[in-house]
Amino acid sequence: MKQKILFDLDDTLIYCNKYFYHVIDQFVDAMTTWFNGTGLTPAVIREKQTEIDIAGVHAEGFKSDHFPESFIKTYRHFSTLYGRARSAVEEDFLWQLGRSVYDHQVEPYPFMEETLDRLASSGHELHLYTGGEVLIQERKIKQVQLERYFQQRIYVRSRKNIDAMEDIIATGGFDRSHTWMIGNSIRTDIVPALTAGIHAIHMQTDSEWAYNIVGIDVEPKGAFFTLNQLKEVPVTIHGYLDRQPS
Repeated sequence: MKQKILFDLDDTLIYCNKYFYHVIDQFVDAMTTWFNGTGLTPAVIREKQTEIDIAGVHAEGFKSDHFPESFIKTYRHFSTLYGRARSAVEEDFLWQLGRSVYDHQVEPYPFMEETLDRLASSGHELHLYTGGEVLIQERKIKQVQLERYFQQRIYVRSRKNIDAMEDIIATGGFDRSHTWMIGNSIRTDIVPALTAGIHAIHMQTDSEWAYNIVGIDVEPKGAFFTLNQLKEVPVTIHGYLDRQPS
């Protein structure tokens, strides 16, 4: 039976977190150099940057400036704490460093095309549901030519939560019993999907952003699977459908 399948983009179909981690490593290196002799450790720097970054997302959703702003605010926090004079040159360096994360070449996850090809050729309707700013997400989508699978069925939201999920389901006329959400984030993909009463597949990643890690306190009304590779998605969905009564 034809299903409507919503895919997350970042760290589900394409790599994302590893580029942020790489830039954060550069940020920590710069900070430990500038604050050498104060006793400030890399672990404490990372903890404060993560705290500030997540607070920004909670307050205003997924905005690209939050990431470089978290560098500036972390720098200013420790400058005040240790009585170190702030430098406009250093702050500009941190801003440019933070923004550089959005310039990387997009890299698909293994089996991305094969997975989407198989689902589309089986007659399923594919949708893309991603968080962030439209221009940044559209650039990624175009680089890996995902329009060929999703066409106009692409939703970019500054906040990915139950309200956004319900809006997509309602305006798109989705049948919840035949709808799936596939994504890596328990917070923004899985919990909203289960709350909305649709099927969900959690794609595990090697290293997850702290913001995405929450408990699941929702009882699934349909299917709920956890997988490690995209190529497992079609057989998992089709296996579930095959087990359902006619």
